[in-house]
Amino acid sequence: MGLTFADIKLTNSEDLALLHKGYIQEQEVRSVWVNALVDTGASMLTIPKSIQEQLNLPKVDEQRVELGNGSVITVDLVGPVEIRFANRITIVTAVFIPEEIEVLLGAIPLQSMDLSVDLREECLIVNPQSAEKTRVFLQGADKVLSLGKLKELEIIDEENS
Repeated sequence: MGLTFADIKLTNSEDLALLHKGYIQEQEVRSVWVNALVDTGASMLTIPKSIQEQLNLPKVDEQRVELGNGSVITVDLVGPVEIRFANRITIVTAVFIPEEIEVLLGAIPLQSMDLSVDLREECLIVNPQSAEKTRVFLQGADKVLSLGKLKELEIIDEENS
């Protein structure tokens, strides 16, 4: 089994908010297309210094991460960053590595966009069971929503199908 790469678009989400409010023009929104390594063993989007600088993503937090070799390091989280693939979109914080590494697309954004790895073709695909719209799972939502609200949501879902 080989490695899987995917072309994804990364955009500074704060720029998108400024665009929608009319403070900046579309050409001022910082975006970049990258060929990311799809890494289902990683949790998050991981970006190198060059991408962080190109998108001008601010530090939002620090986090301890465990690397594949078992070592634990403290890294900066930057963002928010919008990720686009095919007809899917999600907004995440990214792990920032101050070296030039490959962009890693981890399990959290993959799940958030309802994407799968086609092992036979070694490519990233939209979930064929929900090709037109992202489907996410909210286990436990049925326990916090009233039965009436659940029925109402099912009606809304049927109307939008």
